[in-house]
This record gives sequence, structure tokens and C-alpha cells, in this order.
Amino acid sequence: MPEQTTYKKGLDGVIATETKLSYLDVDAEEIVLLGYDLIELAESKQYLDLVQLLLRGQLPDEDTRPILEKELKKEYELPEDFFSLFHKLPKKTHPMDALRTGISALAGYEKDLDERREDEIRQTAIRLLAKIPNIVANSYRTLHDEAVIEPDQTLSYSANFLYMITGKEPTAAEAAYFDQSLMVYSEHEMPNSTFTARVIASTNADIYGALTGAVASLKGNLHGGANEAVMHMLLEGGTTDGFRHLLYEKLTNKEKVMGFGHRVYMKKMDPRAALMKEALRELSAERQREDLFEMCEAGEQLMKEEKGLYPNLDYYAAPVYYLLGIPIDLYTPIFFAARTLGLCAHVSEQYANNKLFRPRVLYTGPRGLHP
Repeated sequence: MPEQTTYKKGLDGVIATETKLSYLDVDAEEIVLLGYDLIELAESKQYLDLVQLLLRGQLPDEDTRPILEKELKKEYELPEDFFSLFHKLPKKTHPMDALRTGISALAGYEKDLDERREDEIRQTAIRLLAKIPNIVANSYRTLHDEAVIEPDQTLSYSANFLYMITGKEPTAAEAAYFDQSLMVYSEHEMPNSTFTARVIASTNADIYGALTGAVASLKGNLHGGANEAVMHMLLEGGTTDGFRHLLYEKLTNKEKVMGFGHRVYMKKMDPRAALMKEALRELSAERQREDLFEMCEAGEQLMKEEKGLYPNLDYYAAPVYYLLGIPIDLYTPIFFAARTLGLCAHVSEQYANNKLFRPRVLYTGPRGLHP
């Protein structure tokens, strides 16, 4: 029997590939994106700046940002009768399943589906970034027998996305909170969905196939679905005391409490969560919903004291989305729409320096059986 190599359940801590795109430096408490600190970028830049950075290797200046936004707006529209597809789905279809179906169907309209050159993949990424918010918002509307809201070319990218979801033009502050959330969800090194996309891309499958697989990965509540679970938990708690009681009950029953803990940030608070916590503080004061912020703070303190666990991004992003008027079922699709940027960058990088992923196993089954 050949000698076994190192085995780590869940590939915990195993380095799967090289990348120049991002790195989680837990010791320095820094999420590195092409040399920049993601939190600093999220505090001073816009989502479109990250698009330029991750797809083209540098931050835009004041002259180039409008050019990028114009490129995106040209691609907002979806093919004619595209939403008839969603009328054929059962009404109970989860928005993530509708999104997965939509991305897969969109591949049929892609003229460069078999193209693997870096510049062409970047242009395909622009088309996906432009169209996926439209699919997210309007597949949900179609499934709920609501009128489709066409993209508004006069609004910024993030403001238009939020407008298509809520049906009302956001204020500058609302658009800024939403844009910041897209930034912190945009890229995060090698979570399950990114690994899934790279594994699929390593077979030389097209980028739509890679993203379709990533949607399926992100739907799981141990990955992207956690933000929905957090908001349902907050609503179930209802009050600060009620929320504390709910958490104690879950801990007593040895249930997993969503929104806490992270495979990388195990002994510190997710720095993205800290940023969203501040956004929630401001937004809850504006909405006169300080009770929601107090609930979250109480839960954070309780979990730290009882389990030594810290909030992850989903814990504070969920109530921010709630106060922005976003339906809970859309939290994870929005996560995916934001992460489309990082996924496309990783797929492009995989194509450029590809080797097919083909790991081995640690076999624990029987041997020597005969019929």
C-alpha cells in the first residue's frame, strides 16, 4: 500500500493553490486584496473600484471609474423573455435555486462561451456582474407575481441593485451602506464556493458552469445561507432578553448558532463583521431601531462569554439588510452577486495557470472481500 500523505478533514488549513488575488492574514487582522487591506478599501472606496482592482489589477482613478460604470450599464439588460423561465418554476423555489437556474440559462446567450483568453474572460465577468443583480432582484419578483423592475441607468451600480430589490430609489446613505456590504462580501480567499468554482474551472469548463456550481455551494447554511438564518433568529428572539434566552436555549440543546465562528477567524472577530457592526449602529439610529442593535450586541457578548466565539460577517450584515428593506430570502443571493467579482477573478486566474484538481482519499473501507 502506498504511503499516505497528510490528511486533514475538510481540508482544514491545507493549501490548495497559489493566488495573487487575496489572503487572510489572521495574525495581522488583515484581508489582503492585491496588496490592499479590504477593510481600508471598504471604508474609502466603492464596489466598482474593487471590480477594477480584481479584474484589471489596479484601482481606478476619477477618470476611469465612470468608464467602467458605463461598461456595466451597457450590459444590464437580460435577453428578451428571459424571465418567462422563472414563471415555469414552482412558486416555492428558493431564490438561490432561481439564481442558479438563471446563470446556467444565461450561458446559452454567451457568444464567447469557449473563450479562455484573459481579456475575454474579463469582459464576460463584466457581463455577469451587470446581469446577476437583475436576475437576483427580478427572479424573486417574478416568483412572487410582482412586476419586473427594469434597471435604472441614472443610478449608481449599487443604488440600482438596491432599487430593483426594494422598488424605491435609495437615499445616498442607504446606497452607501449597501455598497459597503457588497465590498466586504466581494472576495475572501478560498471559501467553499471559490474552491468549487476553481475546481470546476480546472476541468476547462466555462465560467458559467463554474459560477453555477458556486451558487450551489453558497446556498448551504454553513456557508452563505447563514445570513438568512441569523435574521430569522433575531426575529424569533424579538427583544434583547428574548434573544439571550433563545441563544441560551440553543447552546443548552447543543445546536449550532449561526453567525458566530469562522474556519479562519477562530479567536478573533471577523474584521468585516466589525465594519458592518458600525454600519448597523448608524442605520439603526437613523431608523430608530436601536433595539435591533442592542439585541445583536447582547448576543455577541453572550456567545463570547459562553463559547469564546466571535461574530462573522453574516451576523451583522443580516440586520443591515433587514433595515434596508431587503427580503430575507434575498440575503444569500445578494452575497453571491457581490462575490461574483471574486469568483470571476479566481476562475480567470485558474485558466491562466491551470492544473486539474484531482486529490486522493484516505480509504477506511474493507479489503480482501471476494464474491
